[in-house]
Amino acid sequence: MSASARPLPDAMNMTGKRVLVTGAASGIGRASARILGELGADLVLCDRAPLADVRAELEASGTKCEEAQGDLASDAFVAELCSGPRLNAVAHCAAILDNKYWREDANWHDRFHRVMDINVRVPLQLATACIDHMAAHGGGNIVLVGSVAGKTGGTSMNTPPDYSASKGAVHALVKLLSRQAVGRGVLVNAVAPGPVQTAMTTGFTLGNSLPMGRMGQASELGWPIAFLCTPAASYFSGAILDVNGGAFVG
Repeated sequence: MSASARPLPDAMNMTGKRVLVTGAASGIGRASARILGELGADLVLCDRAPLADVRAELEASGTKCEEAQGDLASDAFVAELCSGPRLNAVAHCAAILDNKYWREDANWHDRFHRVMDINVRVPLQLATACIDHMAAHGGGNIVLVGSVAGKTGGTSMNTPPDYSASKGAVHALVKLLSRQAVGRGVLVNAVAPGPVQTAMTTGFTLGNSLPMGRMGQASELGWPIAFLCTPAASYFSGAILDVNGGAFVG
């Protein structure tokens, strides 16, 4: 058998595994969904935005998909996501970032509360519900998305403080949730991306200031996120993987 024809190792094979991917319509979420599909997973695609395009793309390549379009800020919607058949893994990639300079934003207070709600409360509530669901079904893997900004305060002087604070909070949640979940058979981990080229970072011009001379690609985050969803990550709990092209070395 040629190297190209070798089957996936068991530890990376997600065939028959049901995985929820939030933020799946674009960016890192879409890239993660594509890669998890390549590993054989059945996907539950979740986003506020329409999901028809990404579903069509994935199903054309043979991936089984379900759509869950809705607002993760809704308690009822989160409860619904965790009330169906077993979820083996969750890749929570949904988040928001407002690039407008905060001191010039007349709606700063409202914006701050919204960013903290979507970027902190939502992953806490979703992960808590998924931990209970997974523990009742034999365990699972949960992956959250932090940021290098949550470790350094930001990649530039103009990094929004609400975003940096929210991602630092995500890192703290990973540590807390991992302690609560690991004894129940659920592994909670995260990735901390550097600047990545997505619709959310349109207008960023950071490439020349980064060690690699460029921003990351969504697929370069999708692979480590997918890895943390697989059995190959069976001894990871509370880890926050730095995936930033050398922008931060912890």
